[in-house]
Amino acid sequence: MRIALVLVVGMIMATLDQTIVNVAINRLSAEFDTGLSTIQWVATGYSLALGAVVPTSAWLVGRFGAKRLYLAAVAAFAVGSVLAGSAWNIESLIAFRVVQGASGGLLMPVAMTILLRAAGPERLGQLMSTLGLAILVGPLLGPVIGGYLIDEMSWRWMFFINLPLGALVLVLAARVVPQDVPEPPRSLDVRGLLLMSPGLALLIYGVTAAGEHADFTSPAVLVPLLLGAGLIAAFVRRSLRVPVPLLDLRVLANRTSGASAALLGLFATGYFGSMLLLPLYFQVVRGESALVAGALGIPMALASGISMQVAGRLIDRIPPGRYLPASITVALTGFVLFVLQLGADASYWALGATLLLMGAGGGGTMMPVLTTATRSLSREQQPAGSTVLNMISTTAMAIGIAVSSVTLSALLPVTGGLQALHGLDPGARAELAPALAEAFQYTYLIAPIMIALALVPALLLPRRMPED
Repeated sequence: MRIALVLVVGMIMATLDQTIVNVAINRLSAEFDTGLSTIQWVATGYSLALGAVVPTSAWLVGRFGAKRLYLAAVAAFAVGSVLAGSAWNIESLIAFRVVQGASGGLLMPVAMTILLRAAGPERLGQLMSTLGLAILVGPLLGPVIGGYLIDEMSWRWMFFINLPLGALVLVLAARVVPQDVPEPPRSLDVRGLLLMSPGLALLIYGVTAAGEHADFTSPAVLVPLLLGAGLIAAFVRRSLRVPVPLLDLRVLANRTSGASAALLGLFATGYFGSMLLLPLYFQVVRGESALVAGALGIPMALASGISMQVAGRLIDRIPPGRYLPASITVALTGFVLFVLQLGADASYWALGATLLLMGAGGGGTMMPVLTTATRSLSREQQPAGSTVLNMISTTAMAIGIAVSSVTLSALLPVTGGLQALHGLDPGARAELAPALAEAFQYTYLIAPIMIALALVPALLLPRRMPED
């Protein structure tokens, strides 16, 4: 339990950082005089880097040892945080966020490896649920802490706060995490890594460029889109042919795993893509501070964390083909009701009620779909399946954030986008509020559309519990 609690502190550090940044997007846009389609790379770059290192975690553990790798990841995350807080322009901030993502992406898989080795089978379930505290605490406290630091101190402190946290984790982990001996690792598919990561980055860059140019035929759009698609196609082809690929996509040939992966990709694109919009709506349309905007998102984070704990037990008793469509419907209902009432003067109480539904449906869907996908695989396939699903989740998050930000940028009723709004006086902003709310309303439609599409693969999942 001591080991688990130390690992939780490290994971909270990473989850805090992810959620804090969403509240800071508006302030960062003003600070660097940059549009939303560019500033969103502060979140997207982090997600892409996080996803890129997940497939390498098993190889790195074998090469360097779990304890040594975990300490190095925590130290690199803290250093990356200090560099991000010291950024002098938007390009440097995005680059340092990539450093954070690359180190933060190792914390969860390496922590799980350490815990699996340290815990006996009879205590594993309890200790794994302890790790789930990070998923609850980070999204709950991150926006509020970030809002306070942004309003009362500086946006830079939302990164500097990771330095004392990182130092605490290093001291504690060095004392309580048992030393392990590196083992000969399996070969790493370096060529696959060099195809996948640039391919995803180019695809998302092409999408954001399309939003900026409003023209898919422009060379600035077509070139990265085609290059990215080509690299991803080559990566998929390689993954299906080599004996030990970076991501073993062959696990998706299993019907339940394939349907679960499709569900996860669609749902995560809509659900996580909308996370960037909520604090922006409260700040841009309603004129709230970063602290208030973060606090108003608490109902969604709280409902998500609680439902995640309950859903982990329900999916062991209810067939996924019956449970997951119901959970997705809860999220879909929340998003539809939220979109319908989203306006310049919508009641915060009514919005909070719909946020409870959105969070409950999201938390009730994400963990059960991962459980469903991996449970249908053989014991030998489960690690590969888990890695593929984590990669799908982080990639979907990055794509969702990019698409939402580009769509909102195109719909904002002011020439110059988000950065132009910062120069308007309060009276002009108030006059624009209805049109701004409409832009957010139409952008938010992406989420319920993607979540509704996730119902299709959900209905293909087994409607009976597997027999022992």
